[in-house]
Amino acid sequence: MKEKIRIADIAQELGVSVSTVSLVLNNRPGVSEETRDRVLAAAQKYNYPAKPTNSSNKNRLLNTIGMIVKTDPDLLPMANPFYSKVIAGIEESCRRNGINLLFAMLPVDENSRPVDIPNLLYEDIADGLLMVGTFVDETILSLASKKRSPIVLVDGYSKTDNYDSVVSDNFHAAYQAVEYLIAKGHRHIGLIGSEACCYPSLRDRRNGYLRALKEHNINQSYVANFNLLNSKGHNETIRLLGENPQITSLFCINDDVAATAIRAIQSMGKSVPEDISVVGYDDTYLATNSHPCLTTMHVDTTAMGQAAVSLLSLRVSNPEFARMTLTINPYLVERQSVSVLQTSKMVVLN
Repeated sequence: MKEKIRIADIAQELGVSVSTVSLVLNNRPGVSEETRDRVLAAAQKYNYPAKPTNSSNKNRLLNTIGMIVKTDPDLLPMANPFYSKVIAGIEESCRRNGINLLFAMLPVDENSRPVDIPNLLYEDIADGLLMVGTFVDETILSLASKKRSPIVLVDGYSKTDNYDSVVSDNFHAAYQAVEYLIAKGHRHIGLIGSEACCYPSLRDRRNGYLRALKEHNINQSYVANFNLLNSKGHNETIRLLGENPQITSLFCINDDVAATAIRAIQSMGKSVPEDISVVGYDDTYLATNSHPCLTTMHVDTTAMGQAAVSLLSLRVSNPEFARMTLTINPYLVERQSVSVLQTSKMVVLN
């Protein structure tokens, strides 16, 4: 009983949880160095025994990282083909560098707005945070502004410039994908997925599609709008192609949508790429498991995760540095879902 009172005394004096004090006194990960030092000093004051610390970690500024990952409704982060590799890159980098990694999920609604805030954002138990796939809204911004530990956004966005970030160059990659279709002779190119006010990374892909058409003097765009959390685009693809039979190719907002579009095209009695060419985005496992295999934009998501850990480490060591954005440049991977448009068809359509 006496032991519990002393732990509670330390927790109350420092304004931290009892579990935080327990982690420190038992030399367990999950507590920032600043908090650890305060708890140990208080423990010494109360003459409370604590396990010895690992001297190899004593002088390292980044010992514990908190990773907060966006969780879409009905889909766990590890089941997301994009974010699962980002998470794997973060985990691998932490393991290689001997950094403790804490994990929390951030549930969001269909508009990627947070619906519940994890304790990791309230408690000061990590030396820095990585927020994966998260839009920093007013609630998160208010909490984050009170934290002393730095935050790096990974495929995340904010209305302010307060955070370092690691992102993919979605605009230029989408532009490159559409330009590739144009080079294959396609002039009637549809976009499957996204909305005018969708998540910033998807909006950049949408704008890249529109800019490519404009700069190649193609005045007609064909867009199937829908929220990706409500649909993968099967019916929308059929509707767009039915209403616009002149379309010869599709740029899809991600591989999941592209694989769905291929099945939709085939359900109409058409063939890919003979009748309709399809390009995806992300180069997830879905690209090589679709039939035919999908031409897509490759995003090195594992590198995104690893770069985020490095950027966070740099920020912890150099808090006075200017804010930084590290951009990953996707590249096209050609497979079997795109064909050169036949001259005879080009004449009919144009």
